[in-house]
Amino acid sequence: MSTRQQPDSLAEVSVSPSEPEGFSDPAIGAGEPNNAMKELAETEKQTSPSEVIESFFDMVVEELSALRTRAESDGIERAADLILECESRGGRVHVTGIGKSEHIARYVASLLSSTGTPAYFLHATECVHGSAGQVCESDITIAISNSGTTPELLSAVEVLREFGIKVIAVSGNPDSPLAQASDVLLYAGVENEGGALNIVPRASILAKIFVLCALSVALEAHKGLTREQYAKWHPGGALGRLARGE
Repeated sequence: MSTRQQPDSLAEVSVSPSEPEGFSDPAIGAGEPNNAMKELAETEKQTSPSEVIESFFDMVVEELSALRTRAESDGIERAADLILECESRGGRVHVTGIGKSEHIARYVASLLSSTGTPAYFLHATECVHGSAGQVCESDITIAISNSGTTPELLSAVEVLREFGIKVIAVSGNPDSPLAQASDVLLYAGVENEGGALNIVPRASILAKIFVLCALSVALEAHKGLTREQYAKWHPGGALGRLARGE
């Protein structure tokens, strides 16, 4: 799909000083547009928003299907085992990330807590300014970064490692410093983000949520979560009513 920006009006099309407005090249033929007009016509033939949306939907389905074959189920199971072992020693789960991954970390901490695995969001940049004090020696951290090279996150992981904290990495780069510093890597890589720029985090966000939701499912299965337990943690709202069969 072309990334050329469409002019707002014909006034934005530059005209060569040697070819005054309305000039028609005899080689092109009378009545045919000059090159500038042809260029404008081409920019107007952009993909429609509805086509872009359909293309994005198709791309995401393909990326997640591909991830299904690349992500290692045993990696997710090892991560679940580490968390269960941590909890057996009285430890807790902390989830951290920078930028878009911070929002994922907050969601995953909430998701795990609501399904029987108490978890806490850890602010990565604040980790080197005192927030590391929320982490105890028997705890475990889930660190999220698509590139696995985010300096602030790596600094936080380094501090946690000094405390002897185990780290579960979630990244699209298996050779990254974050992956190398982790005890278990949950691979969440994609080849296409979607959109004209193919830069803005979109598909990679869904991929990380995809594997972390799988981790939550594994923990839920290990713990045998019942509707009654779930309902206790959701005394209000539609989910609580659904769990109670109301």
